[in-house]
Amino acid sequence: MTPELVWRWLETGELDLPLPGAGQTARRWLKLAALTERDVVAGRLAEAHTDAVAILAELGGPAPEPGQLWGVWAAESAEAVVTVTDDDGTAVLDGTKPWCSGAGLCTHALITARRADNSRGLYAVDLNQPQVIPLTHSWRNTGMKASDTRSVQLAGAAAEPVGQPGEYLNRPGFWHGAMAVAACWLGGARGVAGPLYRAIADEHDNASRDPHAHAHLGAVDAALAAGNAVLMAAACYVDAEPHAATAELMARRVRAVVEHAADEAITRTGRALGPKLLALDGEHAQRVADLTLYVRQSHAERDLAALGRLAAK
Repeated sequence: MTPELVWRWLETGELDLPLPGAGQTARRWLKLAALTERDVVAGRLAEAHTDAVAILAELGGPAPEPGQLWGVWAAESAEAVVTVTDDDGTAVLDGTKPWCSGAGLCTHALITARRADNSRGLYAVDLNQPQVIPLTHSWRNTGMKASDTRSVQLAGAAAEPVGQPGEYLNRPGFWHGAMAVAACWLGGARGVAGPLYRAIADEHDNASRDPHAHAHLGAVDAALAAGNAVLMAAACYVDAEPHAATAELMARRVRAVVEHAADEAITRTGRALGPKLLALDGEHAQRVADLTLYVRQSHAERDLAALGRLAAK
């Protein structure tokens, strides 16, 4: 259902969100959370599209046209590097880009590539050209499988530069996007915790009379409330100071709190309700698998260490 759902959202205008830092950041993030609560994979793809729209607006790239679904493919590894050369004034990309979500679904993508001086540039690419080749699926986990995340081969693909070299990473908007991802994690966590809320509220369910289940829900509810509070505080901060240099500190705080909420929702819902839901409810089992993998975009203790260094300054 994920591809159809994303396209439906795109066609009905549900992905036409306010830009971050323009006075309605809370509305933007609450919408992303709500979409991801409905479907984790679709929400993740929706976030990428809206992030691309924001990046293009911030860096002066081409405005997306109706019917275009954008991805942001910025992952790099030592084994898979995309390079850019100039062909009579046109940027040309060559190499393999890993971790491309929506590889066979998106129509366009923002792709990072290495320049001759080893700096990193950002490029807008039409994915319909034959020089863009999604490679064979290697995904083995059921979690996020519907995101169609795979490596993409670029073999002389024409591209349009977006912004200046290095500008993609060195801007407050990068961290605004990182907080939008956290909004999606929060929505996914709410979806995972939904059965626990409903079980406690149902007087015919054994969980409604189980004090341990009540305690699990209390912990989950507190964590979700904390995640929502820190996200809304961050939205106010971004609108008040859209170009502030402290955006990274705020983003790392938000992501740490929301990641904890997601972990609590996954773990405590399972502990409270037992194996039946995971074994027999396909929708819930898929949501848990999707969110478990999605939050692993976090670098765990490395991100906490980075937060600690920033907080100490």
